[in-house]
Amino acid sequence: MSRRAPRPPSVDALARSLEATGLPHPLRVDAARRAIAAGDPASAGGEAERMQRARLQRVINATGVLLHTNLGRAPLAVDHDAAYTNIELDLESGRRGSRQVHAGPLLARACGADAGLVVNNGAAAVLLVLAALAAGRGVAVSRGELIEIGGGFRIPDVLERSGARLVEVGTTNRTRRADYESVVADVALVLKVHTSNYRVEGFTAAVDVAGLAALGPPVVADLGSGLLDAACPWLAGGPPPWLAGEPAARQALADGAALVTFSGDKLLGGPQAGVIAGRHDLVEACAAHPLYRALRPGSLVLAAVATVATAYLDRTAGDLPFWRMAAMPVDVLRTRADVIGDEVTAAGGPVVASGPCNSVTGGGTLPGVEIPSWGVHLDGDRAAALRRTGPTPIVATVRDGATHLDLRTVDPADDRDVTTALISLARV
Repeated sequence: MSRRAPRPPSVDALARSLEATGLPHPLRVDAARRAIAAGDPASAGGEAERMQRARLQRVINATGVLLHTNLGRAPLAVDHDAAYTNIELDLESGRRGSRQVHAGPLLARACGADAGLVVNNGAAAVLLVLAALAAGRGVAVSRGELIEIGGGFRIPDVLERSGARLVEVGTTNRTRRADYESVVADVALVLKVHTSNYRVEGFTAAVDVAGLAALGPPVVADLGSGLLDAACPWLAGGPPPWLAGEPAARQALADGAALVTFSGDKLLGGPQAGVIAGRHDLVEACAAHPLYRALRPGSLVLAAVATVATAYLDRTAGDLPFWRMAAMPVDVLRTRADVIGDEVTAAGGPVVASGPCNSVTGGGTLPGVEIPSWGVHLDGDRAAALRRTGPTPIVATVRDGATHLDLRTVDPADDRDVTTALISLARV
């Protein structure tokens, strides 16, 4: 007589057994159903853990990439009460106001512009400028600046979607002022795009903003990276060496750019946002365009941008998480790495070495430029284990058969979690 297969548990009972995972009940039900459908109810716990890891959560960035796109670029903490705000209310008159007045003007003041406008990302800033100021008309761009940014978005595609017409000038490696002069009668704007995610070296030529500004049409400088001022007055020691040559909003405007556009979550150190700053009439034209409504940010982003802009105005931007990490002295990083290494060894963890490494800015910024740093290093590929060990996943890098944790991008408050995770590797 054949034995009948055991009856699978009920979905509800299996889902209730997964309560410790912290997943909402409907998601635990999904995990239970998948495990039962696969004929392996015991796998429900692993399925729930995979679902939990896939959710948006805090991680420790030990990669040494300061603006890691996959990890949200610039980290920023902003407290925001659960309360109504005057986002579109003029408190003086009691009438409807404009959300444009809360953050854009502060950034404009910080970079020496007449006016400023905030949208939801850097690409949106370029798109809105082109749509508002050059729809149906030509825009001159050097062939050496027809870049592709992350996600496969290309400047020619953005131009096409805006309704503007691309007018290519020069060649990939050499573009001269005469190239622009030959088309100025046929264009509404000259767009200068900072090649922030690659470098062309050797037999090259380009026209700077000052040279373009003398041609006649308004110059829009897409800076991308969002450095407000090349002098970095918010840093006690002035601009660090690794920033040499990076174009900045204040200097581009002083050189004659009619508008600058840049991202909020790169060198600005703020949330994901796009900024348009420059001539008042041109910024107003962008704000009045119907596309702005689709690209405008909400109160949370505007509050965060306003907080960051205020830090620049009162010269406390050096305390923003990005600048604090970027400016951290190597000696301080070395001391932290030594402490972590000693504690891991004392606790019987794996062999961990304190040693030098190099950080990068990331986020399509300053390609090829390295920032001296220090971290902890251990043999073997332990990256997956570090992502899964402890309450906070740690994202490290693996090179030459070893795992590296660069402490420049680790908040000192997280050193204890890093130490605990490294000790636990002895049990993995």
